[in-house]
Amino acid sequence: MVLLHKYLNAFSGLRKELWWLSLITLINRAGTMVIPFLSLYLTDARGFTLSDVGWVMTAFGFGSLAGSWAGGKLTDRFGYRPIMIWSLTISGIMFILLQFVETFYMMCLGVFLIMMVADAFRPAMFVSLAAYSRPENRARAISLIRLAMNLGWTLGPACGGLLITSLGYSGLFWVDGITCILAVLVFIRLLRPKPTVSDGKHVPSSDAPKVSPYRDGPYLVFILAMTLIAFSFLQLFSTIPLFYRDVHMLSEDQIGLLMAMNGFAIFLLEMPVIKYFENPRFSVYKILIASTLMLALSFLVLNLSSWFGVLIIGMFFITFGEILNFPFGNSMAVERAQRGKQGDYMGLYSMGFAVSHIFGHNAGMQLIDNYGFTVTWYVMTAVLIIAALTLVWMKRLIEREKAAVPASN
Repeated sequence: MVLLHKYLNAFSGLRKELWWLSLITLINRAGTMVIPFLSLYLTDARGFTLSDVGWVMTAFGFGSLAGSWAGGKLTDRFGYRPIMIWSLTISGIMFILLQFVETFYMMCLGVFLIMMVADAFRPAMFVSLAAYSRPENRARAISLIRLAMNLGWTLGPACGGLLITSLGYSGLFWVDGITCILAVLVFIRLLRPKPTVSDGKHVPSSDAPKVSPYRDGPYLVFILAMTLIAFSFLQLFSTIPLFYRDVHMLSEDQIGLLMAMNGFAIFLLEMPVIKYFENPRFSVYKILIASTLMLALSFLVLNLSSWFGVLIIGMFFITFGEILNFPFGNSMAVERAQRGKQGDYMGLYSMGFAVSHIFGHNAGMQLIDNYGFTVTWYVMTAVLIIAALTLVWMKRLIEREKAAVPASN
């Protein structure tokens, strides 16, 4: 009972709008079955080569990049609500239509357009979090949304694997599209608009010039670090399923269940863990650096043995690295965005992940195609170590920035 009380206490103090937003996210993500199985779909159902799949995933990344940039600009102009509604509606229709695309070039174009529309949602959602949360519980607010995403991620791949084995790949596209549209209906009915607010400490006055994220040195270094982290982490959605299938001979439903472990663990543990580490005695910089090194270990262990258990160990490291890294990384980005136009800041943050999609999936596919899985996992480990060093660099820049403030006064 004590543990249950502490677990429930981790959810206290959050606005009801955040709970509605998390419900919308859960509905949407529960239907996200296409993306985790996209590389398998393209090779199995469409007969694409690994190199072809790499280029399709690059189109995925370019669409995400364009959508993130446009989403940030449009959010600053029209507000987060209309952007979120139209993004979900149009992307839902496009997911249904994607199943009818057969040729390589049309698939690249289709995936690009879908991601351009779908990822306009991300900056708008981050800005809505700034409206519905307070600075002291922002990491938990982000974790609540991530909890919904990962509960959906738990249900999605598991159900997706079963759907493939029983009905084929076509059902994935229908479910993905319909759940996007269902999420819109819930959004319109339950979530009332609210102006974005800030903590009053970091936002310039209305007369002061807004800070551009493209001239914010520490923020740019932070974006570089998060881009490198995402570059490796995104292998979970493209090359790692192929590793499970080709090296460990797992079936689609087994792959879905193994990947669902990640979402289920995050559902159970992320909120209490974030509640514990929200304490000011923990340095957010050290949390980000340590979690990045955990992600590095998740790839390194895959080369240590052919034993099935290394897949579980690797999933353990990538899960706990994700639990600590992304909520605090997202929270840091939202806090820094108070210095200027929030849409632009969060658009640039989302663009970092989009760049990772452009290069990460394709690089992983090309590395596997030319050098095999072992070299690929060593490369990802090295990239994450570089990301950890980049976070150290960011920490020093922010410390210098803070030290320079009294002198300028």
